[in-house]
Amino acid sequence: MTTSDWGDWLPRAIESADPDSVAVWYLGCNGFVLKGSEGTTLFVDPYVGTGDPPRTVRMIPVPFDPADVTDADAVFATHEHSDHVHGESQAPILETTGAPFVAPDASIAAAREAQSWEDRWALDDGQFQEVAEGDVLEVGEFTVHVVEVNDPDAEHPVGYVFEHESGTVFHPGDSRPADSFGRLGREFDIDLGIVAFGSAGMIPDKETREPTYTKWYNDEGEAVEAASALRVDRLLPTHWDMWKGLTADPTALHEHVDSFEHPRSLELVEIGDRVDI
Repeated sequence: MTTSDWGDWLPRAIESADPDSVAVWYLGCNGFVLKGSEGTTLFVDPYVGTGDPPRTVRMIPVPFDPADVTDADAVFATHEHSDHVHGESQAPILETTGAPFVAPDASIAAAREAQSWEDRWALDDGQFQEVAEGDVLEVGEFTVHVVEVNDPDAEHPVGYVFEHESGTVFHPGDSRPADSFGRLGREFDIDLGIVAFGSAGMIPDKETREPTYTKWYNDEGEAVEAASALRVDRLLPTHWDMWKGLTADPTALHEHVDSFEHPRSLELVEIGDRVDI
């Protein structure tokens, strides 16, 4: 487990925040915290690992120690990849707060079988909450819809639409454009849409360690295609900051979104930044 580069200021800032609507903090990679006006606090894909050097090398600070998190109503995972389901990043939050781990079946299996969270941390069986597309959850002041996405690299990915009286946030994990996005754009009024964005690169293969052409995230055209289909008001690109060899420049998206009705604006954030709905 790595030590936070920033001490505990980010968890304390989130804990003490009193938003009028919904505050959203970017944790780097594809991690977020959502906090509503009544105090409900949701973590989505928080990750503070350093990857698997030299295959995947973290390029950004470790912004918090999970043991410093004292307030969480749920931790959501979008899919089973190790930067989305990671015991050292997520299990201490569950252990301290008693929050449920909400995830699809492959992610639950990664946590309980592959990573043996229950053997390493004091967690209850009831904290593992398996979900699937079509499920609707009430978590404090949020209504959470589990929806279909398109991540060809994942075994079973899902996305989450977080509805709040102040607005709606959509987190599709590492999804590329999906057939479901047009329907979701008509069904939900998405204020803030999160889209994984990055470049392609020669990354060592997981088994052979030979450099292999790798593309895990949306390029500029795909990011805007997804945002346009979803009819998002604000597009927030993620993941571009994380892995050596796959980083990208999110400012390049300005030219790509100019001729589209959606997104109406581009929300560029760095690790630790807060935006409000």
